[in-house]
Amino acid sequence: MSKEFDVVVIGAGPGGYIAAIRAAQLGKTVACIEKWKNPAGTLKLGGTCLNVGCIPSKALLASSEEFENASHHLADHGISVENVSVDISKMMGRKDGIVDKMTKGIEFLFRKNKITWLKGHGKFTGKTDAGVQIEVSGEGEGGASSEVVTAKNVIIATGSKARHLPGIPVDNKLIADNEGALSFDTAPKKLAVIGAGVIGLELGSVWRRLGADVTVLEALPEFLGAADQALSKEAAKQFKKQGLDIHVGVKVGEVKTSENGVTIAYTDKDGNAQTLEADRLVVSVGRVPNTDNLGLEAIGLKANERGFIDVDDHCATAVPNVYAIGDVVRGPMLAHKAEDEGVLVAEVIDGQKPHIDYNCIPWVIYTEPEIAWVGKTEQQLKAEGREIKTGQFPFMANGRALGINKADGFVKMIADAKTDELLGVHIISANASDLIAEAVVAMEFKAASEDIGRICHPHPSLSEVMREAALAVDKRALNM
Repeated sequence: MSKEFDVVVIGAGPGGYIAAIRAAQLGKTVACIEKWKNPAGTLKLGGTCLNVGCIPSKALLASSEEFENASHHLADHGISVENVSVDISKMMGRKDGIVDKMTKGIEFLFRKNKITWLKGHGKFTGKTDAGVQIEVSGEGEGGASSEVVTAKNVIIATGSKARHLPGIPVDNKLIADNEGALSFDTAPKKLAVIGAGVIGLELGSVWRRLGADVTVLEALPEFLGAADQALSKEAAKQFKKQGLDIHVGVKVGEVKTSENGVTIAYTDKDGNAQTLEADRLVVSVGRVPNTDNLGLEAIGLKANERGFIDVDDHCATAVPNVYAIGDVVRGPMLAHKAEDEGVLVAEVIDGQKPHIDYNCIPWVIYTEPEIAWVGKTEQQLKAEGREIKTGQFPFMANGRALGINKADGFVKMIADAKTDELLGVHIISANASDLIAEAVVAMEFKAASEDIGRICHPHPSLSEVMREAALAVDKRALNM
């Protein structure tokens, strides 16, 4: 007889495992299907984010930043060090240890919340009066290791995979996607990166700090076009100063590999033919949803022309009691967005009435300095014809930033010209990923810039720049 569950989640990434935990907290019987295996062949929870995405990349960013500080910036503090070296294998071991600790933490949470981990690939096979039928196949893919479970409710949380370019085969040795670029055994002398998005900039930063000469090729005509223009302009200046060579408006042509490395032919923004030679190439041109081989048609569902599953405001699909969250649905491909949707769906299934304001989901790029924003950009608001006022304050006027030698960047706030409601907050600075949380809270509560300006902030702290930027909206910053 088929096992029956109130909720079955397909995928144990940030969206899936959080959805499973919240459903279990609400008293549901829950199972979560996951087939991810690490290079050693061990099944792991956590999906792309924990295994080959957010967590390992941030670990390497931290390690590479320590190396850069020791190599170039400790002298500013009066500290002299000589012959600084890096052990890449030890650095990778630290990264892998963090990943292992985090994935085991999810296993513990599954046991604590009595969630059944169904190990294998989940595929819809049909519907009955009892619920949706899902086949879970392990090593045998339909053989003896296969079982069928029944779910009253299903949450599709299968995430996404790296987009590859036609004619550029990824072997994760010479030509890598995000997975391969997190596991290089040595720092290449010359590294080419196709794509100046979040992943390309973060991984490019890692290997530049560790000694690579990094060139980034971006097809779009503008650098970081999704960010506020003030942020993207400052970021471009900082990355150029660091040594990242970024070219926008390029068209990549033939890519050839040899024993000596990779040769990339491309046309620059002025239409001139160029050739770039590198030891390794990282392809980071976005991600595509994992909606193939799910058997969606067996329950009367299908992906749209872009591979996403269409859902309503509460992540419900066209099929009753079947939901989809995270990277397989509309909206930004962000782990924290998937987590929020996972909680939302679990609470919808429980009969609650939760809500997500997608305008209040923050974006972060973990470069140095970090880049973070929430809400709308100045160019978006002007295109809408919105009357706005802005305030901007630099970290160079902040004592804490000077003390920790992180005085680059600024906070920019945008408010409605008449009501003073905060419409967007844009930060480029150290710890921007933490500072942006205050702005998220403020915007969720429809705060005015004056509200932040009147809140006491600790001194000395980086957070004071948030207050000063808020005061600057009304031209009354205190320290400028």
